[in-house]
Amino acid sequence: MKKELIVFIDSGDTLVDESTEIKNVMGTVLKAKLFPGAEENLIKLYDNGYTIALVADGTKTSFDNIYLANGLDYCFSAKAISGELGQEKPAPIMFLHAMKALGLNDDDKRRIVMIGNNLKRDVVGANRMGIVSILASYSPRYDMNPINEEEIPDYILTSPDKLYELIEELEHKVSNRKSIKKDS
Repeated sequence: MKKELIVFIDSGDTLVDESTEIKNVMGTVLKAKLFPGAEENLIKLYDNGYTIALVADGTKTSFDNIYLANGLDYCFSAKAISGELGQEKPAPIMFLHAMKALGLNDDDKRRIVMIGNNLKRDVVGANRMGIVSILASYSPRYDMNPINEEEIPDYILTSPDKLYELIEELEHKVSNRKSIKKDS
């Protein structure tokens, strides 16, 4: 059964531990390991009916190398990759491309969440678009302290192990909100 909530998710230091990346001289990621719990939770989201879009800064080849090698490429119904779109998050095109690929419009923003580890890119981009922002705070490479209102996430994910649990909680809120609106 398809879920109401749509999951946009970043890659580096959200699903993939960037410290494990092996790159070629051009900077293309050849292989990398996912954070413990990330693979299981991504598969669980997919298996339980969530639509997932990869919204990430980097190159298509890098993401293909990571997700095809780890057998997880099938989990993504859409991809918005900065290397193909010519802009990085927080640029609206990153979010709009994923929405368009999934057949979503502005009315659907209320049921989209963006999960990422970067306040200035992921959280600001989601907040500017009017979608729910979730900070993956377990990333060791970025400052997790918002410096302005735009950088304040709606939710904080403290571990990849808690990804499914948080999304289920938010799905429940979205589903209840939808049914309340229908009844009133």
